[in-house]
Amino acid sequence: MKILNGSELSGYIKERQARQVRALRQSWHVIPRLAIVRTGDNPVIDTYIRLKNIYGSDIGVEVDVYTPSDTELLNQIESLNRDNNAHGIIIQLPLSDNSQTDAAVSAVNPAKDVDGLGGNSVFTPATAMAIDWLLAGYNVALFEKKIVIVGNGRLVGAPLSKLWKSSGLDVVVCDSKTLDLTGALKEADIIVTATGVPGIVKSDMIHSGAVVVDAGTASEYGKIVGDLAADVRERQDLTITPLKGGVGPLTVAALFDNVINAARKIADENGQQDIR
Repeated sequence: MKILNGSELSGYIKERQARQVRALRQSWHVIPRLAIVRTGDNPVIDTYIRLKNIYGSDIGVEVDVYTPSDTELLNQIESLNRDNNAHGIIIQLPLSDNSQTDAAVSAVNPAKDVDGLGGNSVFTPATAMAIDWLLAGYNVALFEKKIVIVGNGRLVGAPLSKLWKSSGLDVVVCDSKTLDLTGALKEADIIVTATGVPGIVKSDMIHSGAVVVDAGTASEYGKIVGDLAADVRERQDLTITPLKGGVGPLTVAALFDNVINAARKIADENGQQDIR
């Protein structure tokens, strides 16, 4: 078994980002700031926000969390759009009222949409970028490979399939309407699963030598779990993400890359030099 360790890769990225932020702060007096907007109470969201706070603190990016009511959600987003000190805005999904998701994501200024979820965002979605980084970091070839993405959600499946298809890769997307998931997966050289359904992908669905990226997250019995059944991780013939430290750390790193780029754009617009 070969492990795709996102935590290891994120350490190198974090060092580079810390240097960039120091330059922004010291030379150009620009303090990168991420605004996180959430509603409701969800333990999975609590974990993600905590990780983002820690990461931001480590590299010098300020992270502020806003918890408006459902009725004040859009007003809060508009206020942050007008705030010149908020370089990036993310809507932490899921919202307590899912019917507001499209309106909330679309309300974010495209120049501040660092999650890349709005239709006009100038940024690559963080999780899609993270998976791309992870496979590139371990020299996993994508061209001339059969790629299957399980799940077509807003956060992972849809943006990742768009990213890879635009690069000319052979990508098949499976979702709840797919009649033969097992058949599709058995043909796949590379599998990315992101459904949030624990155990949906089982060992007998995967051929020997496949690359498997588990980007699914769900809360089960108080723990965050992925899409892979336990029997998948018992195999020694796969290249696979670990239970913890796979896509997640790189997703946070990719998000903050977008925040830094948004802040750097402010510096550039003010006539300051590139600090990369």
